[in-house]
Amino acid sequence: MDAISVIRAKRDGGRLSDAQIDWIIDAYTRGEVAHEQMSALAMAIFLTGMDRAEIARWTAAMIASGERMDFSSLPRPTADKHSTGGVGDKITLPLAPLVAACGAAVPQLSGRGLGHTGGTLDKLESIPGWRASLSNDDMLDVLRSVGSVICAAGDGLAPADKKLYALRDVTGTVESIPLIASSIMSKKIAEGTGSLVLDVKVGSGAFMKDIDAARELATTMVGLGTDHGVRTTALLTDMATPLGLTAGNALEVRESVEVLAGGGPADVVELTLALAREMLDAAGLPDADPAKALADGTAMDHWRRMITAQGGDADASLPVAREQHIVTAESTGVLTRLDAYAVGVAAWRLGAGRARKEDPVQAGAGIEIHAKPGDQVTAGQPLLTLHTDTPAAFTYALEALDGATDYAPEGTAFTSKPIVLERIA
Repeated sequence: MDAISVIRAKRDGGRLSDAQIDWIIDAYTRGEVAHEQMSALAMAIFLTGMDRAEIARWTAAMIASGERMDFSSLPRPTADKHSTGGVGDKITLPLAPLVAACGAAVPQLSGRGLGHTGGTLDKLESIPGWRASLSNDDMLDVLRSVGSVICAAGDGLAPADKKLYALRDVTGTVESIPLIASSIMSKKIAEGTGSLVLDVKVGSGAFMKDIDAARELATTMVGLGTDHGVRTTALLTDMATPLGLTAGNALEVRESVEVLAGGGPADVVELTLALAREMLDAAGLPDADPAKALADGTAMDHWRRMITAQGGDADASLPVAREQHIVTAESTGVLTRLDAYAVGVAAWRLGAGRARKEDPVQAGAGIEIHAKPGDQVTAGQPLLTLHTDTPAAFTYALEALDGATDYAPEGTAFTSKPIVLERIA
């Protein structure tokens, strides 16, 4: 077996055999296949695609490149959620303790932000003392004692994917559905959860801009999970407008705590409950009532215990940026559009996100949203508040927000999109 023959086979539109896939993934993980050779293969896959059997084998080979976690010793059924990323998507924060409060164990392995989409770990690290890195034993201990854990994936989990993910990022092959699906699902299956709910975002602020591509990705991932014995469903959810009223790390933690306290923006609450119900049903707990767990404080209790178990101070004040700038409404009338991508890029430029994995983030940076599409606004009223420690960033954030809003005359009827667009099982 050699890399060139595998590259040529895919370049010429052929399908890769199980043996070719197993060999190339293993050899690349061990360093026998060079980065430039795997880059060529990734581009060939990007251009010519993969069939269902190839994607399944590619995923299995990446799982086999490392360890698999085992939660069979837990007394609760396990359920996990994965989001493809969006602007203001803080759902994991209230969702994990909420589902744990309803009787499932939630082993949530999360990541950091890159570009205009925020990272769950970055958000939680704005809580003083909270730590993302846990050993497998520590993770199990938190799951046993609390029921939910949110932490970084260990280096031993699907190491082939870690190498390939970094390569795709610099070779223009990120958008390949076979490579996206296998990347996400190899980590989630290796994680060892019994059930998985996928939140596949659709719209300007999402990775998938149109619903057909999002549906294809979701269907592919649901199939991969099912093939590997993980009960998997997916929700396609709207990301044309930012989720909630904040985008930025500490800002989103505050909003998440509001949801756990029984308040918070209606769209965040709606999606949190929709995903919680999906997770509980997949875990075999269809009679659990997540709305009750939010209302009676049970979910908040689990949040506080989870944060404390990972070294965090649930009562500590969260960081606040040193500088603010208010963006006002340009017109009087009905706000009909607030572009999620523009808000995400602006928050990133303010310091809430990073351009490279090694870049730092500002815990207090981000954007507060004072009006959403469908709201009546008056010219000159506050629309957004920008937060940063670096005032020079305001200029670049405002450039990103240029053209991000549309208005209609007063009294114009406005119909908002539903949060959940489709369910795929």
